[in-house]
Amino acid sequence: MSAVTKTVRIPDDSLSLAVGADALAAAFVAAGCTVERTSSWGMHWLEPLVEVDGVGYGPATPADVAAILDGSSALNIGAIAEHPFIKPQQRLTFARAGRTRPLSLEDYAATGGWAGLHRARAMSGADVIAEVTQSGLRGRGGAGFPAGIKWQTVANAPGTRKYVVCNADEGDSGTFADRMLMEGDPFQLVEGLAIAAHAVGAQTAYIYTRSEYPHAIAKMRAAIIAARDIIAPLHMEVREGAGAYVCGEETSLLNSIEGKRGVVRAKPPLPALEGLFGCPTVVNNVLTIAAIPHILSEGGAAEYAALGVDRSLGTKPIQLAGNIKHGGLYETAFGITLHDLVYAIGGGTASGRPVKGVQVGGPLGAYLAPDQFDIPFDYEAYARADALIGHGGVTVFDDTADMGKMARFAMAFCAAESCGKCTPCRIGSTRAVEVIDRIRHGGAQAADPLSTMPQMHNARKSARSVDEEIALLEDLCETMKFGSLCALGGFAPYPVLSALKHWPEDFTNGDVQ
Repeated sequence: MSAVTKTVRIPDDSLSLAVGADALAAAFVAAGCTVERTSSWGMHWLEPLVEVDGVGYGPATPADVAAILDGSSALNIGAIAEHPFIKPQQRLTFARAGRTRPLSLEDYAATGGWAGLHRARAMSGADVIAEVTQSGLRGRGGAGFPAGIKWQTVANAPGTRKYVVCNADEGDSGTFADRMLMEGDPFQLVEGLAIAAHAVGAQTAYIYTRSEYPHAIAKMRAAIIAARDIIAPLHMEVREGAGAYVCGEETSLLNSIEGKRGVVRAKPPLPALEGLFGCPTVVNNVLTIAAIPHILSEGGAAEYAALGVDRSLGTKPIQLAGNIKHGGLYETAFGITLHDLVYAIGGGTASGRPVKGVQVGGPLGAYLAPDQFDIPFDYEAYARADALIGHGGVTVFDDTADMGKMARFAMAFCAAESCGKCTPCRIGSTRAVEVIDRIRHGGAQAADPLSTMPQMHNARKSARSVDEEIALLEDLCETMKFGSLCALGGFAPYPVLSALKHWPEDFTNGDVQ
């Protein structure tokens, strides 16, 4: 086969673009090839990944084009679908990843797209909700609340105006599944929202995402326009946030959509009863909504419910990041262990040094030590370990990491991102950073905060030992966990307390910053 007849497939998601995918595509076009831009397979350490006749080459540069086309390239990884990172996965939500062109209605329909929506519209809303409940689907954004119960609450709520909102404000460190889904398979999210709206009787659907995701925003808006006739009469649009981390919390998100400051609302009332513009509202994240089309396909709910463990059913797209050799997206059934994720799948650290710890669940997730790596990926198992799965981000650290410094960063992040609505989060996070700094100084003189005159300030100093400062930090964390209005303040203590538990020496042997 001559080069001019070859069709080359190269991802066009933002990660691939960041490492030179456009220049690579242009080089293949210059060599006489037809280039198709697809979604990413999720093997990020190999991007930009080139696919020719099902065989992958990566990470590739324009200088590799000639060798790839004549078959002599050392970048050959074999058949992509058979790669050891891809083949063991149980891809339902990301079944099209790497296989389809994101904005091709033809590709989407040819791979089962719209089947769930067509079937759902032939059913009553109550029957659709019953299938979602039967599947065992729980919110994939962090809390793990059963999706069927939330939908049923909205469906039963009085009112003629109802909304469905997709929380795509993916702000956790080490997470990228929402971005990948929106950039790589936007019609799936459109379909899931249309099914949800039909089920609960909503007339309008919003996708709320952050302005830092320009490629995802462009793809979603283009997909909505392309699918307008299919999803009619449902009105759907994308709303951009301004970068506030707290707007990942559902009530702050709703305030932002309404044009208000992103501040947490007190509950009750729940958004399911009084949400957007005071109307009953379903708020689910991207991965929850994206699971719906498969669940509503023929036999999909039963297949979904057959996967996973205990009350954590179905699959979970897990994002491997940080100091890891094979970073990327790995979708599998609940129940897999961190040991398998980090070592068998992730290949250990990219640095080649021993793994010191792993943070699961974003910047507010607990740090897990290697002796905890046998905990199954399961909501209840993580809760028993004082940890959280959250959005499924797994960030790996090697033995050079200063976990005391990382814990301080997590608390300082909370202090910077707090909406200020509640005292435990607003004040507690700032005071906690100060206490961590004193601990990392080996114990310090604690000035009376009421003293404003220098002579009084010096006279009223009281020395506290490191142990006393640690006890104070633990008290602050306890107050934040149980007194904060939302998960931002409630989860900020997790990294601090877990780091104190597993690596106390990192709090006394490091610099403040």
